[in-house]
Amino acid sequence: MSSIKYIGEHLLAGQLGHLAIVIGFIASLFSFICYQIAQKNRNNPQSDSWLKLGRWAFYLQSISVFVIISTIFVMMTNQFYEYEYVRLHVSDQLPMKYVAAAFWEGQEGSFLLWMFWHTILGLVAVRFSGKWESGVLGTLVLIQVFLYSMILGVYLPFTDIKFGSSPFLLVRDIMDAPIFAKADYVSLLKGNGLNPLLQNYWMTIHPPTLFLGFASVTMPFAYAVAALQRKDYSDWLKNVMPWALFSAAILGTGILMGGAWAYEALSFGGYWAWDPVENMSLVPWLILLAGIHTNLIASATGHSIRAVFGFYLLSFCLVVYSTFLTRSGVLGDTSVHAFTEMGLESQLLLFLLFYCLYSLYLYIRNFKSITRPAKE
Repeated sequence: MSSIKYIGEHLLAGQLGHLAIVIGFIASLFSFICYQIAQKNRNNPQSDSWLKLGRWAFYLQSISVFVIISTIFVMMTNQFYEYEYVRLHVSDQLPMKYVAAAFWEGQEGSFLLWMFWHTILGLVAVRFSGKWESGVLGTLVLIQVFLYSMILGVYLPFTDIKFGSSPFLLVRDIMDAPIFAKADYVSLLKGNGLNPLLQNYWMTIHPPTLFLGFASVTMPFAYAVAALQRKDYSDWLKNVMPWALFSAAILGTGILMGGAWAYEALSFGGYWAWDPVENMSLVPWLILLAGIHTNLIASATGHSIRAVFGFYLLSFCLVVYSTFLTRSGVLGDTSVHAFTEMGLESQLLLFLLFYCLYSLYLYIRNFKSITRPAKE
């Protein structure tokens, strides 16, 4: 079949999108390395050069995110059914107002939504984080590296180990069927469309709000990591507070939206308290609120700084744990929110273990030296 010259395929879109993923992955990794060097050499003149390199690499990965998302939207609005992601999530009958909902219905689209908000928050942080830029952005872009790996869709050389699931795979690359013996197979394809239950305005506004909440939890975490790396246990408290308040407000709003959607549209008569995924979005929010309260105490009295670090680190680790539960297939039979298994469970587990262990390492290493009053 590979010798067949297919008619009607829009290969340029997929090639552009995949190239943007590869560039974004490499740029994020390079940005992390530059920011880490700048962080370690922050007292030396050469730090500024590394900081600028890291910043420009972050800009490049930001452009890549915008290109990837724009390409998928073009593919969806023009109904390029030769791409599996488009075929699975849109159809001729799907109203145009639900194309955005169809975009983040799938695993790859929701990862990209998360990456998009990280990019927006990172651009704001570049502008306002000041001396904390290298530490905060270094942490953020490393998370982007993990997220890019989830959509790479490439095999390690000479192995069967695959990294990620690409949204730019052609249908004929995924399945083998007699239809692909026809050069004009594209004209015979139909889209599955968006689940009728999800063709609701809540599906348009709830996921982006909730993912902004998840993405924003990264910022208090990043400040906590930067402060522990720098062994600066007091100055960061004032800088992190606006981010923590914003995150709590947005994540809380997203959770309330989910409850309202369940009450109004999904016939459960109220909040899905039995659903593990719903609970796993609530728990990081509660921990974040605890961090805000101890942050206020620490800023005013100098007490509870250790607790501030603990709560901010834990809130992000719980978001990653929630991601693992939702996307690994573990809850595929017990939660209506969970994605089915797509071969990402090993990557998700690595993502979870890395940040849990790294957070624990930083916390234990700095525990005794964290500033605290001599007595209550």
